[in-house]
Amino acid sequence: MIVTLLLFSTTINYMDRQVISYVKDFFCTPIAKGGFGWTDNQYSYVTACFTGFYAGITVIVGLIIDKIGTKLGLALSLIVWSVFGIVNAFAGSSVVIHTIIRSLFGIGEAGNFPASIKTVAEWFPKKERALATGIFNSGANVGTMIAALFVPWCLIHFGEAEGWKMAYIITGSVGFVWLIFWFALYNPPAKCQYITKEEFDLIHEDEVVVHAAPSEDVTLHENISWGKLFRYPQTWAFFWGKFLTDGIWWFLLFWLPDYFKKQFGMDLHHIMWPTFTVYFISIFGSTFGGNLPRIMINRGTPVFKARMRAMFIIALFPLFLLLTQYFGNKEIFGSYASTLAIAVICIGAAAHQAWSANLFTTVSDMFPKKGIGSVIGIGQMAGGIGGVIIQRLSGILNTSYPKDAYSIMFTICALSYILAWTIIRLLTLRPSKIAI
Repeated sequence: MIVTLLLFSTTINYMDRQVISYVKDFFCTPIAKGGFGWTDNQYSYVTACFTGFYAGITVIVGLIIDKIGTKLGLALSLIVWSVFGIVNAFAGSSVVIHTIIRSLFGIGEAGNFPASIKTVAEWFPKKERALATGIFNSGANVGTMIAALFVPWCLIHFGEAEGWKMAYIITGSVGFVWLIFWFALYNPPAKCQYITKEEFDLIHEDEVVVHAAPSEDVTLHENISWGKLFRYPQTWAFFWGKFLTDGIWWFLLFWLPDYFKKQFGMDLHHIMWPTFTVYFISIFGSTFGGNLPRIMINRGTPVFKARMRAMFIIALFPLFLLLTQYFGNKEIFGSYASTLAIAVICIGAAAHQAWSANLFTTVSDMFPKKGIGSVIGIGQMAGGIGGVIIQRLSGILNTSYPKDAYSIMFTICALSYILAWTIIRLLTLRPSKIAI
């Protein structure tokens, strides 16, 4: 039940943020043809500012969630992003207004992962956390899959001039339905009336002392100094892991439809299924990646060692992205070019989700529960900064060097994970649970 609630929260989170990638074509259509006349560079400002605010607020959101708890923290985040998701429909054609609203939208979206990871740490023993994280993290794919079909349908059904507005309004409204189930069904283990003593002990089997309910609640709500957290190399390991790889997922989210249009001449009707397929395949990466260290742990491998082994294996698969433009060459592969390029991108996207599930779980491996929300917030901030850089780089390259833009971007995507793994491993040569 807990994982299902988090799965749907993450699904809604990504469905809402994904809308803009499919309305980009209309926004960038010349005014004379009925669009807004945006350039790729202007579009990248909107997505970069969203990513920047998402990044900047995550540290604060993580601290707030550590203080007020997961139930209220996740609910407030969803309310904020849903409201501004709907408001986005009334932004008109102004790049500035879209940027402001999208930035406020990002502030709300920033709370989903710190709250969800903290919820997993509260409800699952260590050996099950990566799998639980992988399951709820697959909501990122489900949300983008829904958006891949629904938003183009809106644009076709209502017409582009009205369809983009309806896409924002309808997707933004879904979150309020989820709130009903969240408040009705969720409580932390110490306050859950349905949990048995055996289940409570299983959740806390990794702890030397299982706290009684009152002391557990007090522990989870202690404030942790940012300065203190930054003194630990484990914090920096998570920081660099997110900084180097989160931007890759942002790139796929916001630029993949544009790539299919420019590389293969696809229109709205043809873009729907390729993007749907990429995110559908990614679900298997998320769940398999989360389960891989669990298999090793069950065979006797220490938790962190299993995590690092799994992440190294996963980091090798994005290297296939180096072949994207080669397989996407229509002069060589003809009508099969798009299929081959999509297959390679599927491998890279699935690898990212597998990587993400394990990277998030390293925090609960290395830090006590009371500091997880804050560390996740720091990592989200780092990932957002990386995302801003990737968004702006993609906008600049597509505007100034359109022929080489995607070759450069897919090369960056391919190499980022193995570099991130190397840095994480160097910073955690002596892994141990931090006592804060």
